Amino acid sequence: MSVPPWFTTRLLALQRAIAVALVIAQGGIAVTGSVVRVTGSGLGCPTWPQCVAGSLTPVAHPEVGPLHQWVEFGNRTLTGVVGVIAGLIVVAAWLGRPRRRRVLGLALVQLGGVALQAVIGGITVLTGLLWWTVSVHFLVSMGLVWMAVLLHRSLAEGDEPADTLLPRPLMALQVLQGVVLGFLLLAGTFVTAAGPHAGDSDTPRLALPVDNLAQVHADLLFLFLGMLTALGFAIRALSEDTVLRRRFRVLVAVVLSQGALGMVQYWTGVPEVLVSLHVLGAGAVVVATAALWVASRSRGPVPSQGVDDVHERLDLAEQTA
Repeated sequence: MSVPPWFTTRLLALQRAIAVALVIAQGGIAVTGSVVRVTGSGLGCPTWPQCVAGSLTPVAHPEVGPLHQWVEFGNRTLTGVVGVIAGLIVVAAWLGRPRRRRVLGLALVQLGGVALQAVIGGITVLTGLLWWTVSVHFLVSMGLVWMAVLLHRSLAEGDEPADTLLPRPLMALQVLQGVVLGFLLLAGTFVTAAGPHAGDSDTPRLALPVDNLAQVHADLLFLFLGMLTALGFAIRALSEDTVLRRRFRVLVAVVLSQGALGMVQYWTGVPEVLVSLHVLGAGAVVVATAALWVASRSRGPVPSQGVDDVHERLDLAEQTA
């Protein structure tokens, strides 16, 4: 069955818009989760999937203040919003012609990830905000942010095996950077787990010195910056790709800003607003790193969809992004 050109054009535009919304939503829900933590609202809804026994929504409770209930309930509601966005991108990928296996697979990862996060969130509440469950909750969010960037990129590229645009040692360096970034995020969750913002006043903290954990976190940041510096010199010497160079500069700016914010946060006693800004910065670092990652690889042109100018529009949008 042939697909009308107008339908294909609008569907592709819709897919890209939804993919952008998904990147923002996956990062945004991590920020709202940090708001839950710093306001002490982690057990504002003490049961799951209901907020309180017998009600999905907040109701008067003798042991839980209304503000804490609504903050936690709001975060749970946003999970539903992210789920709707992920569902829309799956539907759009399914309706696309030709139906692209990679795009559909990445879309399904997002939908499955939202479901997984709902379960992890439930476990976090039912275990009384055990620090390691909160860490897992955050790390999965960052993984979904990375995959959302890959999904967005997949709409503007083909389905061929990835052709690297940099020499093999530099591609290996990027892989190593990704590993270091993962450990950097993990160390950040340890600092938070041992710090003052538990999500609830009765929640046990990670019994390790905050100063030592913060030093490990900082050391990993310096390692990441060192690797980034080496990659930057190599890109400047070996690549004339303007997109790749621009993505690198953005990543450097984001990492430096995040590092400066972390230092100010530590020196000022971890104020609540800086905690949420630091989580936002972590998401931005993941997005910028993933954007550089996809810019270093090519999968060929977008498969023909029956509309001659669709490819040109997508290529132009990617070049100006």
